[in-house]
Amino acid sequence: MAAYNDKKYRNVFSEIGKSDAEIEKKIKDAVDTFFYGSEEERIFHPVGDDMGYLEDTGNHDARTEGMSYGMMMCVQLDMKEEFDRIWKWSKTYMWMNEGENEGYFAWSCNVDGSKNSNGPAPDGEEFYAMALFFASHRWGDGEGIFNYSAEAKEILRACVHKGENGRAGAPMWNRDNHLVLFVPGHPFSDPSYHLPHFYELFAEWAYEEDKEFWQTAAKESRKYLVKTCHPVTGLNPEYGNFDGSPVNDPMPWDGSIHGRFFSDAYRTAANIGLDAEWFGTDEGQLSVPLKMMKFFGTDIEAMRCVYEIDGTSLELPVLHPVGLLATMAQSALSVPYSKESGSDFEIASKWVEWFWNQPLRQGKRRYYDNCLYLFALLALSGNYRIW
Repeated sequence: MAAYNDKKYRNVFSEIGKSDAEIEKKIKDAVDTFFYGSEEERIFHPVGDDMGYLEDTGNHDARTEGMSYGMMMCVQLDMKEEFDRIWKWSKTYMWMNEGENEGYFAWSCNVDGSKNSNGPAPDGEEFYAMALFFASHRWGDGEGIFNYSAEAKEILRACVHKGENGRAGAPMWNRDNHLVLFVPGHPFSDPSYHLPHFYELFAEWAYEEDKEFWQTAAKESRKYLVKTCHPVTGLNPEYGNFDGSPVNDPMPWDGSIHGRFFSDAYRTAANIGLDAEWFGTDEGQLSVPLKMMKFFGTDIEAMRCVYEIDGTSLELPVLHPVGLLATMAQSALSVPYSKESGSDFEIASKWVEWFWNQPLRQGKRRYYDNCLYLFALLALSGNYRIW
């Protein structure tokens, strides 16, 4: 059964034998470190009496990715003060109210609030909107920018309708094939941006005129994930063409290649796991995480290098090994619980156990890894919920 219907959420940690007390302590310790640890540990930084930001510690900036992630964490954890701080910082410094990208958020700002770019990134808008809807349902709407549901609806209206009726700019979804774009105006996608479990809820809570769009987007995203994930290894590229194939052309802004299984791509398996938990609708994508687990096998060291999606090792070190482990563990939500020896769950449970024994990452690169780590903790304990 799907949690959307029965309101029951799996506790995979409990399924592998962890006690309620152990689970509660592990979550509390991680949250305390992430939000209020030492300068060398934390990601969240309060600003003044009513704002705050999450820092990408590797790049010393604040990104819509991390800011919207932080809001999702806070609404799941019932941390309203921190949620409102992050949201006010986002609206104060990242929100754009004029120009080509009016209605969107600048994807990167310096920690003093000055913009590094006027371009948006759709994964931020997706998580902002979903977190705001959940906040509305959990805490109720306030006034101004704290009228959470109204803010969410306006974000999604921009994402779908920019460029229409004289409004400047371009949408974040391709209106013909219903696929989310890497950035507005670009003719390719990012598989890790595909969140069909969010789109199902957007169809219920966004403006009525877009109900059918979001319903179709959910279905097409699941189909897209089947096409973009390799049929044997399950690995997916960072950037994918609309037919699912990897985007292997160098990016015009820096010459980088993103057709490989690398940092962005790790999130895809975790997203599939959460979609399995919330809705359980299978277009073929729910088999992907188990393929990945079998590809990597029982040697956790196999996760230390970069791969082409067909499994060819490139002998390059990964930047975010903890993040990769966290997303693989979260993807266990796509594997049904079983006590039988030799079952698929026995394979998945090894990844959950490996993750359980992995501490938060330390050092300069900890931001991305620890965001994915905290999401996995919430999801695997039954605390990443539809509100």
